[in-house]
Amino acid sequence: MRKQKIESVVLTNGPGDVSLDYSELRKAVLVLRAVNHRLRQRIISLLEEYGSMTVTDIFIKLRLEQSVASQHLAILRRAGIVSAEREGKFIHYRLNKERLSQISKLVEDLLV
Repeated sequence: MRKQKIESVVLTNGPGDVSLDYSELRKAVLVLRAVNHRLRQRIISLLEEYGSMTVTDIFIKLRLEQSVASQHLAILRRAGIVSAEREGKFIHYRLNKERLSQISKLVEDLLV
């Protein structure tokens, strides 16, 4: 017999009830992990400075292998931190500032 996976729980011991949705928490962890990496933080800083960059621009500026830059950009894309827009044969990456604002608010809320 298979164990049933618990997806949420309500914590009732304390001043107020707290509802925890484990699938949402897992998503939040993936997003926070994406940001919590020195190289990805440097990519975010570059995109903030230049607005829009191709993977070629990024790996040249950071002196990386193209594949390494692409892997880190893919992680940032999955987390919704950067968006990609194709222009001809080039893909331009931009920060999703709304998403970064949401992440920042989440972290602030957790620290209160």
